[in-house]
Amino acid sequence: VQLQASGGGWVEAGGSLRLSCAASGTIFKRNRMGWYRQAPGKQRESVATITSGGTTNYADSVKGRFAISTDNAKSAVYLEMSSLKPEDTAVYYCHARVLGLDYWGQGTLVTVSS
Repeated sequence: VQLQASGGGWVEAGGSLRLSCAASGTIFKRNRMGWYRQAPGKQRESVATITSGGTTNYADSVKGRFAISTDNAKSAVYLEMSSLKPEDTAVYYCHARVLGLDYWGQGTLVTVSS
């Protein structure tokens, strides 16, 4: 399984960005995909996850502002981010868990200026 993330960039506070992650390789139906982020000097944290059944989970800090979705036909996962805050600045990583194994994308930088 290979994950390719894209869509990061620079945005002013209050703005929006959309992250995309394309998955190649074997993606079984029973899997979970999601987005994590790591800010400078901080540990990587879960931002949003979605199961193959469509169940979503969000970090409290992004609830109501971020939305995760998938396109199963394309084996892709998306993160719509709105009302961005400077504290959202981080490298965002796409993640997939397939049959108990974890796979990570290369990360995409999101910078939110105040």
